[in-house]
Amino acid sequence: MLPGWLSAPLGRGAAGLVRALWWTLVLVGRGLRLDGVLLWHGAVALGRAGLVLGRGLGRGLRRFRGVAAEASRAGVLVVDPAARRPPGHPVDPRAPGHPVDPRRTGVRGRVGRRAVGSGPGAPVLVVATLMVLIVAMLGVEQVTGTSLLPDRLGAGLRPPPRKFPVLPASPPVEIEIRALDLNAPVHHVGLAADGTIGVPDEKRAHEAAWYDQGPTPGQYGPAVVVGHVDTSTGPAVFHDLKRLRSGDRIEVDRADRSVAVFEVDAVERFDKERLPVDEVFGDFSRPSLRLITCGGRWVGGATGYADNVVVFASLVRARQP
Repeated sequence: MLPGWLSAPLGRGAAGLVRALWWTLVLVGRGLRLDGVLLWHGAVALGRAGLVLGRGLGRGLRRFRGVAAEASRAGVLVVDPAARRPPGHPVDPRAPGHPVDPRRTGVRGRVGRRAVGSGPGAPVLVVATLMVLIVAMLGVEQVTGTSLLPDRLGAGLRPPPRKFPVLPASPPVEIEIRALDLNAPVHHVGLAADGTIGVPDEKRAHEAAWYDQGPTPGQYGPAVVVGHVDTSTGPAVFHDLKRLRSGDRIEVDRADRSVAVFEVDAVERFDKERLPVDEVFGDFSRPSLRLITCGGRWVGGATGYADNVVVFASLVRARQP
């Protein structure tokens, strides 16, 4: 539980840094008991402290540049032509020793415009980003034992997730969706010849198929299970998938006799030609499930239906044998 004095609004740099240090100690100290909410709050605390520190660095840099500029002008400009002319006599801007107005020349230097990275935003961004990334990498490594690759860090912060279990690898053998009165065996598919996820043979249209090149249900990342919507003889295993609603439960029996319980987050329909690959297959922040079938308008040929129906679900429970 975070003490009140640490959760108060950030008002001073010192207080922010103390709160950041406190969260860092908690993150490292809790080890395997670290959860998503703790990781989120730690990142936020360090980020806020980084903003305060960054603003202080920005002010210091601006003062330093001001002093340096004054010193530079004092060392370069030693002649004042106006002091040698009678009052009212115009100064020739082309006269030797007269400071040239950079806005009247064809040279675009640093004078008159701010260089990239020279403002207070640069140190604020750098310090805050580094602090957040340090906490994120510490937390994930404590939980999984694996360092986070840099390309996993560009997605941005998300709302704090609920606690969830993480299961070891074990392939699925059966899927049950009580809201649809569905109970079906699950077999394996790999990649098709064209590089897409394979689909079950029509002879097994009443079975679901797990994509065996991805995570198993319960591991970090999206486990993908596909199935036909129908065949020439009638409805198939995922015919009613579009009827699922947020909060419905999906249970997946695994080969190790454990059961992974998922909760539906959303049901979406996408054009097959414009499937958002990152959204469907790219989230490795927690164990999740994707159920995919066909939908939309029938166009025939190799395409069949024009769209894909995708169910997004997250792991919420696990039952052990």
